[in-house]
Amino acid sequence: MTAAAVYFFSAISSEAATFRFSSSGHQRHAASATNTSLVSFKLLSPKTTIKCRGVLKISCSESSHSSNGEKCPGRPKTQPKGKELREQQAELGNLQDAMFLDAIVKVFCTIIEPDYSLPWQKKRLYESTGSAFMIGDGKLLTNAHCVTVNHDTLVQVKRRGDDTKYVAKVLARGVDCDLALLSVESEEFWKGVKPLRLGHLPHLQDAVTVVGYPLGGDTILNTKGVVSRIEVNSYGYGASDLLCIHIDAAINPGNSGGPVFNNHGECIGVALQSYCCPENIGYVIPTTVVSHFLNDCERNDKYRGFPCLGIQLQKLENPALCAYFQVQPNEGLLVRGVEPTSVARYILEPGDVIVSFDDVPIGSKDAVPFISDEHSAFHYLISQKFSGDGVDLGIIRAGEFMKDHVVLNPRVHLVPYYIDGVQPSYLVIAGMVFTPLSDPLLSRENFSIGLKAKAQYSSASFKDQQIVILSKVLANEVNIGYQDMGNQQVLKFNGTRIKNIHHLALLVSRCKKKYLVFEFEDNYVAVLDREAATTALPHILKDYGIPSDRSNDILESYTHLFEYQSLMQHFRVGPGNLKRGPRHRPRLCGCVAVRNRDWGKKQSAIAAIQSLLFEIAI
Repeated sequence: MTAAAVYFFSAISSEAATFRFSSSGHQRHAASATNTSLVSFKLLSPKTTIKCRGVLKISCSESSHSSNGEKCPGRPKTQPKGKELREQQAELGNLQDAMFLDAIVKVFCTIIEPDYSLPWQKKRLYESTGSAFMIGDGKLLTNAHCVTVNHDTLVQVKRRGDDTKYVAKVLARGVDCDLALLSVESEEFWKGVKPLRLGHLPHLQDAVTVVGYPLGGDTILNTKGVVSRIEVNSYGYGASDLLCIHIDAAINPGNSGGPVFNNHGECIGVALQSYCCPENIGYVIPTTVVSHFLNDCERNDKYRGFPCLGIQLQKLENPALCAYFQVQPNEGLLVRGVEPTSVARYILEPGDVIVSFDDVPIGSKDAVPFISDEHSAFHYLISQKFSGDGVDLGIIRAGEFMKDHVVLNPRVHLVPYYIDGVQPSYLVIAGMVFTPLSDPLLSRENFSIGLKAKAQYSSASFKDQQIVILSKVLANEVNIGYQDMGNQQVLKFNGTRIKNIHHLALLVSRCKKKYLVFEFEDNYVAVLDREAATTALPHILKDYGIPSDRSNDILESYTHLFEYQSLMQHFRVGPGNLKRGPRHRPRLCGCVAVRNRDWGKKQSAIAAIQSLLFEIAI
């Protein structure tokens, strides 16, 4: 399986470089704050910047990784010594026969994806292959784009030189970092194999070897190169800006997810993607990102994702801009926007200048080792944290310095990059098919420029907000005149602004008016007779072979609604009554029906009501 995305960027080439390593006091503090060993360096040789354009190809493959549960330090203090080093170097000298290559396996995925335009249907079955490697404890590591959760009907792995395929299970999948964790229950699969050892972040010009199972054969293949750059990049799905290693070794389709080794036989990263150009440019997920992924899964028993501040930033390079916001030249980053769903909205304001992150200065060229751009450095510092962690921000507001504490959480996307479920949500009303906008749907259908811009640049105003789309109109006499409509955002139903697909389903079910009035973007309007629409719906479902007028997740929401109404009736509590009073006990404003007896049960019921109110987005 191979997906492609177009990227435009600058590549930096240089002559043979010499590096000077140092560790200042403030850098040691940065290492302590981020739980990562950091070593700064300064490039002494001249650099030449070359602008180039091309297509970034992501190849489907799987890989596995070894971890001891500890965070991976940025640089090794010492290299392997003695007999261990000689054995590793001997193995690398004859890589094709090296024993540790038995830990690298080939992955076979049988996939059937949903049709996002007609969400009750599935697309044709297809197969893909990739690479993976063992990390111990019965687990394998690979790229997330190699194993699509809930769309894989079967995942199998095969060891080198063995024709037996073993069934694997997807334990965790991090789309933002393009990593996935697999498990194999069969004890036979693990016999006689040692898991790979997780190495450290490499230096520039270090020799590396990419190993995997590229397309075109069943045997293991390796390509060699050197590390050419280490910087923060947007990964394939574009969900996060994380540290990435650039190498000049080819990463072919099928290599993705395989390990990348240094000269000491340590795995320094996971093959990610390649850049199609006259020169080979490959991308590797470094061990710092891999360790973060594994630790996140271990701490939370599931993967929560990399956190963010939920703000938009601007560099302060112009002297007049710095003078206007009363900061020193090249000091800090300007906050130009704060996302409504971010905790930072209670602390930061547009016009604030962030000058430090956990006492690490932002704007200094040496603030973060091996990253020269302060904007990238800021994203790197955030990526070292976990969801729920707090950070201390140094802020300049109207010329005055202040410090405040902010909790980091994953970003809430208005348009999700992927659908983490068996079936996309949908709702059929009189042949009109409504579904939430997602990146897979956006990439497969034609939408207006305005809607594409909204999907790319707009932020969610509240959690669970969705852009609800009229995907198709299934022709029937009840919807005559609307058959040409499609791929348009529905904004209101009977004058009420729509929050998400569940909210639309709730509004339609409660409607007692004669007409169903839908208002779309660009002032389009569709009006249906409610009784005629209700009568025609069963015939439309039968004619088009649709099993239900709505997806299972919307049916579940209606079950929650009935539970909510039952609780409300029993305790005579309305949504407006749920407020917090003294001693953390909910105060029921204007409601005297809740008596003091069985208060514990009532408190649990009120908590359940609050949860249900959130789920059905009332």
